[in-house]
Amino acid sequence: MPNRLATQTSPYLRQHAANPVDWQPWDDEALALARENDRPILLSIGYSACHWCHVMAHESFEDAEVAAEMNRHFVNIKVDREERPDLDQIYQTAHAMLTQRSGGWPLTMFLMPDGTPFFGGTYFPKHGRHGMTGFLDILPRIAQAYRDKREEIGKQNAALLEALARTLPAAEGARELKRAPLDAAVREFAQVFDDVHGGIGHAPKFPHPFELAYCLRRHVLDGGELGLAIARLTLARMAEGGIYDQLGGGFCRYSVDPHWAIPHFEKMLYDNAALIALYSDAWLVTRQPLFEAAVRETAQWVMREMQSQGNANEGGYYSSLDADSEHEEGKYYVWTPQEVKSLVTEAEYAVVGPHYGLDGAPNFEGRYWHLHVAQPLDAVAGRLGVPLAECASRLARARVKLFAARERRIRPGRDEKTLTSWNAMMVRGMARAARVFGEPGWLASARRALAFLRATMWRREEGADKPLGRLTATYKDGVAHLNAYLDDHAFLLDALLELMQGEFRADDLAFARELAEILLAKFEDRAAGGFYFVSHDHEQLIHRAKPGHDNATPSGNGIAAFALQRLGHLIGETRYLEAAERALKLFYPALERQPSGFVSLATALDEYLAPPQIVVLRGAPGALAQWQRALAAHYRPDTLILALPASLTGLPPVLDKSAPDGGVNAWVCRGVTCSPAINELAGLERMLSAGRERV
Repeated sequence: MPNRLATQTSPYLRQHAANPVDWQPWDDEALALARENDRPILLSIGYSACHWCHVMAHESFEDAEVAAEMNRHFVNIKVDREERPDLDQIYQTAHAMLTQRSGGWPLTMFLMPDGTPFFGGTYFPKHGRHGMTGFLDILPRIAQAYRDKREEIGKQNAALLEALARTLPAAEGARELKRAPLDAAVREFAQVFDDVHGGIGHAPKFPHPFELAYCLRRHVLDGGELGLAIARLTLARMAEGGIYDQLGGGFCRYSVDPHWAIPHFEKMLYDNAALIALYSDAWLVTRQPLFEAAVRETAQWVMREMQSQGNANEGGYYSSLDADSEHEEGKYYVWTPQEVKSLVTEAEYAVVGPHYGLDGAPNFEGRYWHLHVAQPLDAVAGRLGVPLAECASRLARARVKLFAARERRIRPGRDEKTLTSWNAMMVRGMARAARVFGEPGWLASARRALAFLRATMWRREEGADKPLGRLTATYKDGVAHLNAYLDDHAFLLDALLELMQGEFRADDLAFARELAEILLAKFEDRAAGGFYFVSHDHEQLIHRAKPGHDNATPSGNGIAAFALQRLGHLIGETRYLEAAERALKLFYPALERQPSGFVSLATALDEYLAPPQIVVLRGAPGALAQWQRALAAHYRPDTLILALPASLTGLPPVLDKSAPDGGVNAWVCRGVTCSPAINELAGLERMLSAGRERV
């Protein structure tokens, strides 16, 4: 019989619905069961694309012997970390405190009935091996400790809750906000930069897109070459490596080696959302064709494989692709030389083989080849004595054939839930790429996703006592649920600011203002500053986090401060600017201590010290589009450009500029000061190229 997970929306939870474990979702019923029966909770947190989550499931959760032990001693709760990042944050932090080791997934925690953890780990094999304790061995020992050592556990729990409380940033009095952390962050990245293979840190190597974007920003605004060198080399090596899908586009989550050759094969929406925007900006700075190709192929992958199709009510982006297919990691992506030779011509293989490393030793599990750029195409052309253009043509033909053959394989699983925060990141990424490359189809994709979010994840509550709307965090199979988090609101506000620069719509501005009001009303700590991860009316948990550190996704506090400042300057709303300032003052001591860990807040600090440049264009749609295209050809990270048709009315005073009878008028505003009207594109470009006055 299926357990209670069968009725859940999460594909990850449903994967465990037929386990012999009596799994419960995290809800009042499961927590009450633990209290009423005085049983500890076995909490397992993972996600559907997680390889080691699948391994532990096959070894233990599908095993009748292990399930019997779990059911005998515990109330077993399974959580999708993507749907419940609030729980994942708390218990990952608690795991680090209890074990003095970093966490990960699957996360396995043992809790008191009130939710306080007293023991934890990550992956456990069924039986002990390689120094790892077996899951079957540990289960009865934990159950016995719960029965016999309540006093010791109680003391530990009290200490743990105190330690969790100390993780909240503490206000340190009035501090002057200075730019020193802005420069220090790039220097810190340089200390761990791999100047041979690219990358911040060493294997396993993660893309770190927000850190690279920060390096690029510093280069453009300050003129230093260090930030550009870090970003350019890393982005090139990634696009040439196996972390990038050389046939279908899109980036995997990380590389297991220092060369970017072999990835952990899962593809996450949030990584690709950030990388589409970053590669677009990097192309503007460097004009490297490799970067444009990565954007175009990844955007096509997003629309082809990650966006829901069908009726007008669809359009949201899916969450991830699994690392495994047919119970083997990477099977969908790897090749043998013989298989490739059977699909392409001899002349095509003469290019494909050396270019993708098929003429060398296998690089995956000792028997397969995972494609990566082993030799540059010009080197292959030189060795063959064939013109580069001919080699490029052969490669293109071969890639089409290999992609078609791969499409006939059994695909990795796809997590088809829609997450508001990750969708917001992809709306921003697609809108940014569309503006840079002038691709209306990409903008349409972003607009479809936004329309989906507004139709399914947003609702206005009735009643005078409920003036604000409510956002939900996740959607699947017609059900939108779970109270949305800080990231959902902040990332969506940030996405709207990008989308309005590609195509201004008054209802987008109105929606942005509503999201900003919710951030202030439901998430801000007015006394101490900053924003809690969960709203004031959220479920009561053992800890309420206020995260400022960037992780795989940027800090919600950083993005909230950044977006609120930009919106505040756009519409002249000082309350948004003041909330951002309070957040920056709260986190400034942490930013000073470790600037490289807080680049989202550092970016907000940058625009606090020198407000962003706002370019307002007014005129007829055709002329406006011409000016927009010209301005989009340059990377100006401190500038917002809004093209407002002359027919628009009801604009806030900052944007309500007079439209000319013909042509376009432009105003450049910074803070409360605007330039006189400019009616020549060349004059506007000269003004923008002059740079900004640094603080």
